[in-house]
Amino acid sequence: ERRGGYCFEQNLLLRSVLLALGFKVKNLAARVLWNLPQGTITPRSHMLLLVEIDEREYVADVGFGGLTLTAPLSMIPNIEQITPHEMFRLIMAGYTYIMQAYIGQEWKSLYSFDLQEQQLADYEVSNWYVSTHPNSRFVSTLIVARPDINCRYALQNNKFTTYHLDGQKQSLVLNTVSDLRTVLEQVFCLTLPEIPDLNTTLQELVE
Repeated sequence: ERRGGYCFEQNLLLRSVLLALGFKVKNLAARVLWNLPQGTITPRSHMLLLVEIDEREYVADVGFGGLTLTAPLSMIPNIEQITPHEMFRLIMAGYTYIMQAYIGQEWKSLYSFDLQEQQLADYEVSNWYVSTHPNSRFVSTLIVARPDINCRYALQNNKFTTYHLDGQKQSLVLNTVSDLRTVLEQVFCLTLPEIPDLNTTLQELVE
């Protein structure tokens, strides 16, 4: 319905497609590290996929917001891997993999994960927490992201930012519901639902 989604929705959809095409897929879960102090321990609240291609394993993840992978990554650690957007790598900490992206001339950690297979019931519990708990960013904040050719678009509440691959960025504060709806529909390609309270909620975000 062109409503977007986050990791559980996006990666479960990708999983279904890959299985239908005949790929071997393993469900994984990660602890988010992005923008958190070192040593912070978070729950396994992010879903990603391990996909076998020609007897080699790759990470596929289409649900990590502003730094979503735009290419599969080889599971070989400690090598820099080029994608259509940022450079990524996997490093090891014991038996744990850490996903990192090269941003602003430095490597930044996105999330950590191991190879323990997750069942759909595991995601049901995580999804319930992420979508309902008052401490979840997804409950209190509008977060939208989309990669495009040579850039990424990001929206947090009413702050709209374009991140270019050369390091430049432009930010714009959206001051009206009309502007916010236009960006959601035209930049992020979303179809907004026809529900009575939507404009009221968008107005609260603008304010």
